[in-house]
Amino acid sequence: MEKSIVKVEHVSHRYSVQWAVRDISFEIPQRGIYGLLGSNGAGKSTVMNIICGVIKQTEGCVFIDGKDTRLDPIGAKLHIGFLPQKPPLYGDLTVEEYLSHTADIRWVPEQDIKTAVNEVLDLCAISHFRKRLIKNLSGGYQQRVGIAQAIIHKPDLVVFDEPTNGLDPNQIVEIRHLIRDIAEERTVLLSTHILREVQAVCDNILMIEQGKLVFMGTVDEFDNYIVPNTIYLTMKNAPAIEVLKGITGLTSVEKLENGAFRAHFSDSQEAMEQIVEQSAANQWHLTEMRLEKSSLDTIFAELSKKARR
Repeated sequence: MEKSIVKVEHVSHRYSVQWAVRDISFEIPQRGIYGLLGSNGAGKSTVMNIICGVIKQTEGCVFIDGKDTRLDPIGAKLHIGFLPQKPPLYGDLTVEEYLSHTADIRWVPEQDIKTAVNEVLDLCAISHFRKRLIKNLSGGYQQRVGIAQAIIHKPDLVVFDEPTNGLDPNQIVEIRHLIRDIAEERTVLLSTHILREVQAVCDNILMIEQGKLVFMGTVDEFDNYIVPNTIYLTMKNAPAIEVLKGITGLTSVEKLENGAFRAHFSDSQEAMEQIVEQSAANQWHLTEMRLEKSSLDTIFAELSKKARR
């Protein structure tokens, strides 16, 4: 079995009297991009802060590369790079000064700091800004500096909290490419409430709602979480909609444009067999028939309801 870089066991956390996270358990193996998905206030940032050792959980255990974050916090943090939602930047330092400082506090050996800085400057495509004050960079380039500080010590796990928040569309695409490059050599865990961000970047999803883990699996498994419940049809010589409604296995039919229909069913196999048979017998000239998957938004809403039950 592949070794886990992150292992979370029955973790709960509360602020004052309110539980933000309740009895969450999961494991993340080496390599890949994992999306921590959930609506605002679902508990994502709390989970990330616990994993990174920013806060201590009320209950449960977290292991980073086998090290208990409570018993060996420094040993665990050596394996972690963290970019919070607001990058921890010092605007009056140059990019090079700041990254040299972050390498030093991450225990990068003094003789290796210059090399480490040059490597992350190249990877994050900010070498040409090395002498510029951070406060004079655009939001997109400040985010790149934030990512550079998170990986300068070559951690096994990199954690990003809403890494594309506030960026323009071009900057978002660039940051997504950068995250994929980083994930080639390490595990990436990123938090987001944006479904298309998960589709564009992640291999796997952990979804948290109401402080509970309601889903863990691949993006494809998430996409197929709710079984298809409609059939999309197109015909060159379509019959009246009442005729289609009478087909065995169909419960309702909606007429769309250009000879297309959307049909709800009680039995997909029976309904599709009947459609093919009747189309051939009555020369409807069926040109397309497919099951329609639920949209990610629908699945997100369904899982959110599950968390509230």
